[in-house]
Amino acid sequence: MTASSARKLFGTDGIRAVAGQYPLDPTTIYGVGLALAHTLRKKAARPRVLLGRDTRESGPWIAATLAAALREAGVEVESAGVVTTPAVAFLARTHGFHAGVVISASHNPWADNGIKLFGADGFKLPDAMELAMEEEIFHHAAQVDISDPHGFAAVEDNAELQNDYIRFLIDCVPGLSLAHLKIVADCANGAAAAIAPELFRRLNGGGDAVLSLLNIAPDGRNINANCGALHPEHVAREVVARGADLGVTFDGDADRSMLACADGRVINGDAVLLMAARDLQARGMLTGDLVVATTMSNMGLEAALKQSGIRMLRAPVGDRYVLEEMQKHNAALGGEQSGHILFPHLATTGDGLLTALVILDLVARSGKTLGELTADLKVFPQAIVNVKVREKKPLDAIPAVAASIRAAELELKDSGRVVIRYSGTEALARVMIEAESEEAMRRHAEAIAAAIRAELGA
Repeated sequence: MTASSARKLFGTDGIRAVAGQYPLDPTTIYGVGLALAHTLRKKAARPRVLLGRDTRESGPWIAATLAAALREAGVEVESAGVVTTPAVAFLARTHGFHAGVVISASHNPWADNGIKLFGADGFKLPDAMELAMEEEIFHHAAQVDISDPHGFAAVEDNAELQNDYIRFLIDCVPGLSLAHLKIVADCANGAAAAIAPELFRRLNGGGDAVLSLLNIAPDGRNINANCGALHPEHVAREVVARGADLGVTFDGDADRSMLACADGRVINGDAVLLMAARDLQARGMLTGDLVVATTMSNMGLEAALKQSGIRMLRAPVGDRYVLEEMQKHNAALGGEQSGHILFPHLATTGDGLLTALVILDLVARSGKTLGELTADLKVFPQAIVNVKVREKKPLDAIPAVAASIRAAELELKDSGRVVIRYSGTEALARVMIEAESEEAMRRHAEAIAAAIRAELGA
């Protein structure tokens, strides 16, 4: 059991909810600012905090509320404006900030928002630190009543910080040229829309690359709306329609990405891990010939890596838990099927734009297509069913659910996997079944989902 299971506010990726409603109501947000300030002031007399946000219409008032609380408690606040989550992590680490705060709900719909916290080292705050902050947040929220979400002055943005991040990305792939490539990029009307156009313009450098940018006109409500990494089939279709070499698509805060081959096949995080692992191994950079994935990664990835003499370890779902396992084993590569990829020699957190550049660089150096680089990845049939739940009771304590899980495990044995877990950011139970038999896979996935729905369904 992780520390997150005992927490009331923070999930696996910060605080996330409908903007304006608890726990993202103005009063609680103000309490978060005060609690963060007091935590930082235990180590620094005059802490500095960096704010960044995605394109949701609630972002500015949440930033203003946090900034007001932080300043009241003696903290200097600076804003990078609309930037990606990994941009805040990078800037906090390299510009002397004591913490970075990202206002984003990642892949969630526009009405949601969230607060993610990074330390001065560019890593997400540990579970224990967030847990320790919770009681103080509740205490402060009980002492104030912020009724008007628009009652604080807007925070001025420093555009130069965004430029610093773009320079960092380019420096990560020295010599990368996009010449002779035809690329389609879907920015999900999110944070990538503020970075990708200038980033790719500089990388093109006046060359003859053809770049098609999709969904780069955010209006506060169209983030992730039938686009981006949640809908990679869209960029895949556009790649085929435009005769492009490859496509890339980001989620709302661009901390992950998915790709597409020239033939319209979607390339997920598992395939990216395979390509990157083999490349790092060939260059003598894959420490211990080891990759860290998660319980959701396909058995086919494990088999393909084994063919190259590479071991795969599985961590719980959540990039923070992948990172913990990587640090424990000194691994040079890790990630999730959803497209969060960690390159610790380059960055402290998953970065969709960085992942895209790393793969573009690999394609350019190898002279091979994405299809050729992933041709031997044989994916086991996998079904994922999301069930909305009204509460998150231990599933093994519910007889009907436990029985359906045991039945699946007994039948599948070594020919499949059963992974049932609660989402760390939404009121969902996720049922994942992987099996050689597609019929057995779907049958057990539906049976387990039905049992959960009957006992806990919202």
